[in-house]
Parts: sequence; C-alpha cells; structure tokens
Amino acid sequence: MADYFYQPKAGHGLAHDPFNAIIGPRPIGWISTRGADGSVNLAPYSFFNAFNYHPPIIGFSSIGAKDTLRNARETGELVWNLVTRDLFAAMNESSAAMPYGASEFARAGVTEAPARLVRAPMVAEARVRFECLVADIVQLKSAAGGLVESWLVLAEVVAVHIDEALLVDGVFDMFGAGIMLRGGGATAYAEITPAARRDVKRPG
Repeated sequence: MADYFYQPKAGHGLAHDPFNAIIGPRPIGWISTRGADGSVNLAPYSFFNAFNYHPPIIGFSSIGAKDTLRNARETGELVWNLVTRDLFAAMNESSAAMPYGASEFARAGVTEAPARLVRAPMVAEARVRFECLVADIVQLKSAAGGLVESWLVLAEVVAVHIDEALLVDGVFDMFGAGIMLRGGGATAYAEITPAARRDVKRPG
C-alpha cells in the first residue's frame, strides 16, 4: 500500500482537502435559532453530531462567528431539524449568505412552526426536530493553544418531535426516512438507504 503523506499545516497538495471526505459522510446540523431582537435564522452545518445519551447532547461547530452562533449566545436556545431527501433542496437554499434578520425560512420555502419549550422556531416540514437549550459554547484551540476562529456549540435536547410514520414497532426507521448526509468536497452528499444497512452484534 502506497502511503500518501502530508502535514496539514504545510498543505495537502491535492485537488481538494481530503479531510472532509474522510470524516464522513456526516450528519447535517440544520439549525434554527431566534436572536434577542426576534430575528430568526436557519442554516446548515456540516460539522455536527451527537455527544451524549443522558442527557442527550448534540453539537455543531460554527466556522467563523455566524448568525446562528450569535443567536445561540443571545438566547441560549436552538432547534435541530432533520434533513431528509424531500427537504434537501430547501436545506441547500438556506445555506446562502444573507443579511442578519433576513428569513432563510422564506428563501428556502419552508414553514416556521412554534416549538413547545423554546422560542426558536422549528421547520414544520422536518420529520424530526430537537428542541435544545445551549449547554456550552467553546472556542476551539490548536494543539499549541492558539485560538481558532471556530466555536463548538453544545446543546441539551429537551424535547423531541418525530413523525409517527417513521416509528415502526417502536423503532425509528433510520433507513427508510431518506436521511441526507454531508460528504466531502463542495457538492458531495449521500443518502442513507435500506441497501446500506449492516447488522452486527457486539462481542461479549
């Protein structure tokens, strides 16, 4: 096996940085927030995942101080909305750069729905939505201790909404929901399909 070696600080020397493609596909953090002045924001984040069971904690990284980060700081609330195949185009449209206060909901053609426990709106069309309270916001650092212009937002899930059609015998139908994932490169995405499923028992 030939080993392509590089040090990130010196550049990768390839047509596109392979880091994003290797760590993936990744869940999409489609985050809706409301600022202190009532401004609403909806934006997708490609660095997103779950970090704890009890309490359930999710997190996303804001590369640069964007509107979602501002709103999360101001109000301490957010909603994660599941991106499925039918909402893929809307999610992509909501990634456009817009002035603070402009509605990504309107641009994406999706509906604001009131949450039950937080003030941030939900995407009504999303088949799963997590209402969340911000637990921590951490500015990332390099190994040398230098601050990076990225912030990890960790949030506790305090309410869950699931389309009942996606519950089969009490189990969430992950492989039938049409969940979309972020791949590497500027345009790559993937879909979770039944054909991708593998069932393996853990040892011991």
